Amino acid sequence: METIRDETGTQRSIGYVIEVTGQGGSARCWLDVTEAHVNRHNVLHGGIAGLLLDSAMGATGSLTVDATGRAPFLTVQLSTQFVAAAHSGSRVTATGRVTGGGRSLLFIAGELRDDTDRLIASATGVFKRVPQDKLATGGDA
Repeated sequence: METIRDETGTQRSIGYVIEVTGQGGSARCWLDVTEAHVNRHNVLHGGIAGLLLDSAMGATGSLTVDATGRAPFLTVQLSTQFVAAAHSGSRVTATGRVTGGGRSLLFIAGELRDDTDRLIASATGVFKRVPQDKLATGGDA
């Protein structure tokens, strides 16, 4: 298992960690929820829940072509369903699972659960692989 910490500004700001398990394996993204992550209702902000799902699902897509989980995939579409609240002091973990797709587009499902295994949110999305020759220009087509 490889752990990806502090790789991006977003990771450093929010404090989440990505863990990947080999090519074709699984990726997960976890966060220890603090007061910095909650909304005015004192529960995990939905935007952060979505970010965790997006990150885990993107890394899962990446694992289909790169054992390190670092091959870039862009989120084309993400739909999130919020089921329960997570509170400060808990750890939440998002996981992804490829459900279909082809060479350049993948369909991925995700779940966000707390440390008691309670479902917090689920998501479905479409992710597009960024061709290597487009990385330098920032293009995606």
